[in-house]
Amino acid sequence: MPRAPLPRPSASHYRWTICALLFWVTTANYIDRTVFGNLAPELQARIGWTQNEYWNMQVVFQAAYAVSTLCAGRLMDVLGLRLGFTIACAFWGLAAMSHSLVHTVAGFFLVRIMLGLGEGGNFPAANKAIAEWFPKKERALAVSLFNTGSNMGGIIVPFGLPLLMPLMAKISIAGHVLGWRGAFLVTGVIDLSWIVAWWTFYRKPQEHPKVSAAELALINSDPPEPGVKIPWRRLFPHRQTWAFAAVKLTDCFWWFYLTGAPYFFADRFGLSLESRSLPIALIYIAASIGGIGGGWLSGYFMGKGWSVNRARKITMLICASAVVPVIYASLTDSKWLAVVLVALAATAHQAWSCNVFSLAGDMFPRRVVGSVTGLAGFCGSFAGIVLFTCVGLMRRAAIARGEPGNYVPIFVAAGIGYLLALAVAHLLAPRLEPARIDEPAAA
Repeated sequence: MPRAPLPRPSASHYRWTICALLFWVTTANYIDRTVFGNLAPELQARIGWTQNEYWNMQVVFQAAYAVSTLCAGRLMDVLGLRLGFTIACAFWGLAAMSHSLVHTVAGFFLVRIMLGLGEGGNFPAANKAIAEWFPKKERALAVSLFNTGSNMGGIIVPFGLPLLMPLMAKISIAGHVLGWRGAFLVTGVIDLSWIVAWWTFYRKPQEHPKVSAAELALINSDPPEPGVKIPWRRLFPHRQTWAFAAVKLTDCFWWFYLTGAPYFFADRFGLSLESRSLPIALIYIAASIGGIGGGWLSGYFMGKGWSVNRARKITMLICASAVVPVIYASLTDSKWLAVVLVALAATAHQAWSCNVFSLAGDMFPRRVVGSVTGLAGFCGSFAGIVLFTCVGLMRRAAIARGEPGNYVPIFVAAGIGYLLALAVAHLLAPRLEPARIDEPAAA
């Protein structure tokens, strides 16, 4: 017998509730990442790793993250978001908590790998959720709102750690003081609590009883898509796949700000955990504003009658140009000028990123957005592996020369990388035309 129609409210805006859940989980995801980076200079003294070993930890994390992103995108398309996202978050939440159990350099290598294997599921899942719940004209804004969670994590951690650490120093379990280990336990609790909310509130739009007929019509207002499943291999020949991958390569610079900024400010300006908390938090506060602004700007241009192609690329060109001055952050002797320049670059990256994520929905049907995002995320993670390997070598050479504050080559690469990525993407997809994945790819 056919199912009875779902009783629906007369009006709703439930898609924004879904966006709020994505903001929460992205915040949790980035809290997990940034706790380690913010504690790294102090943990180096306690555990005994070298800076080169630290950057090698980032390499193995990125390698695991790359594998996770590639597989997670497909996992979300196959299992669906409700179950797939739950599995991913549970895995990385337990991995985050496991940091509290290790006390050797080898142990930290292992738990960083485990965290990377879990955390790669966040963005393929979140991007797929946006594609399922929002029409194209709202996607950039929705992405910018949930992606602000990555900045919120960067704000909470540097402010929160100096407050949390004294409290953890007063708590002991079986005669052992928690100290820094307690910070990793707190992050895992945040992850696991989100799972309860997600399992409670998430359904597909057409299956959700709190979605009105009018909102469902808005969600489905873009041209209908065929329901035929597409094999993964069918994505590879299309230029749009590699255009999306090209702009995702810039993710590596954001990860450098995330994991390298504490070391940069400690090495170049001699800032401690407490004294660098405000500069680093200010960077992410500015980036939060930029992320929302980037999503709004492309939508504003579309509202003026611009094509999706023109609106996205002009917005991304503005963002790429705004990153260039970060090069001088590695040359100035002014701590606060360096903060301003890194904040500008982080702001531009987040504005760039919300438009990048929207490209997947612009060029591909919803049923493969998770897979496409995972593939592009894999490429971004591979770029991170290359960057962090180079950073480790450069830092070792700089320290050997007696120049611990020399980060110039790294910031030069960050300054020009976005313009190069946009140029490649434009050559591959000059009109952002939809990929005809149901047909053979054009030569």
